Amino acid sequence: MWWYPHPYGMSGALPGTDENRLFDTHAHQPTSEFLHDAGGEMMQDAADRFGTDLETWDYEEMIDEYHEAGVGRTVLLGWDAETNTGNPPVPNDYVAEVRDEHPDFFVGFGSVDPLKDDCVREAIRCVEDLDLSGFKFQQIAQGFDPSDDRHDHLWSTIEDLGVPVVFHGGNSTLGACSAGGRGLKVKYGNPMLIDDVAAEHPDLQILIAHPAYPWEKEQLAICQQKGNVYMDLSGWIPKYIDDQVLQYAGSLLKDKVMFGTDYPMIDPETWLDSFAQDTDFSEEIQRKILFENAEEFFGM
Repeated sequence: MWWYPHPYGMSGALPGTDENRLFDTHAHQPTSEFLHDAGGEMMQDAADRFGTDLETWDYEEMIDEYHEAGVGRTVLLGWDAETNTGNPPVPNDYVAEVRDEHPDFFVGFGSVDPLKDDCVREAIRCVEDLDLSGFKFQQIAQGFDPSDDRHDHLWSTIEDLGVPVVFHGGNSTLGACSAGGRGLKVKYGNPMLIDDVAAEHPDLQILIAHPAYPWEKEQLAICQQKGNVYMDLSGWIPKYIDDQVLQYAGSLLKDKVMFGTDYPMIDPETWLDSFAQDTDFSEEIQRKILFENAEEFFGM
C-alpha cells in the first residue's frame, strides 16, 4: 500500500510529517561541471549506451523538480577522479557554494582523489574550512582499492573528523561499451573491498551507494554484519532491484536502507513512481526507506 494520495508528493498526507520530508541520499550536479567536465567521454559512453543525452539545467529547476516529487533534501556529491581519468574534478569549493546558496535543500559532500598526495590535507579542509558533511568515493572511476593499506591514513583521518563516507557499490555504466571500458576496472566496485575498511575503522560511518550489482548478496552480508555500514537504492528504479535486496530492506536491514536516485541519471518522480507501483512495503518501512533512516544517518 502506498500511503500518499499521489505517488510523487507529500501534500501533507502523512499525519505528523512535514511536507517535502523525503530525503534523497545520492544526487549529482545537473550542470556541465559534472556531466561534461568531470564526466567527459566516459559519461558520454553511458549516455549513448542508454539512449539519453547530456542536457544540462540549473539548480532552481532541479529543486523545483524535487519539491514537486515531495523530496525536501538531497545529498549533493563532489567528484574527483582526475588522476585515473584525466578529467577535472567537480571542485569541493563549488559544492560548498551551491550548498550555501540552498542550505535547506542540499547536504554537501566533498570528494578527494585517493591517488593524490594531498588527499588527506584536502579532506581536512573540506570539513574544517568548507563545512562539508562527508565524502563520496567512486572507486571504479578513481581507480583504487579501498582496502589497500596505502589509503588507511585517509580513512583514519575521515574517521577522526567524524563525518560519513559514501562508497560506490557494484558495476558502473561509465565507459559502457567503449574499447576497454576507457580503462575503468569494475573489480573496484566489489563491496567486499569496503568490508576491510569497515572492520578496521569501526567509528567510520559508511553508506554503500546502489544495490551493488552483481554483488548484491555480498553487500547485504556486509550491511548485516557491520553495524557501521548502510546502503542506498540509488542508480536503479525499484522495478529492477533484486528481490532479495527488497526483502532485506523490509526486514533484517529495515533500519539501514535508504532512498537515493543518482540524479540526474534518474529523476525523483521516476524513482518514486516505481517505488509506489513495484514494491509493497508497509507504511513503517516506507517511512524508514524514504526519510527516517537518512535523517538518522546524516544527523538531521
